[in-house]
Amino acid sequence: MSDAKAMNLRFPDPEQRAAIAAAAKQEGVSMQEYILSAAYARATAVEQRFLEGFKESKARSGAAFAAEPSSMDPSEEQRAAEQQARQEIERHGRGHAA
Repeated sequence: MSDAKAMNLRFPDPEQRAAIAAAAKQEGVSMQEYILSAAYARATAVEQRFLEGFKESKARSGAAFAAEPSSMDPSEEQRAAEQQARQEIERHGRGHAA
């Protein structure tokens, strides 16, 4: 089996390359390993946030289906909590994919 090829690391900004090289050196790993580790950490963080949001949504949906028909109209507190959740999703959820 042949040796794996190194990633082709091209950076248009020399300062960016220097910063990444310094961070990798401080961590005691190659630039490749540092970049891949950072990408993996970011992807798993995005996945974790998605799963947390899904669990919250599932809990809210379950509560709505379990509620008595007379209690289907949300209280003022519930409406405020839903509005806050929507604003949080707008702030943190959009445009931050890996």
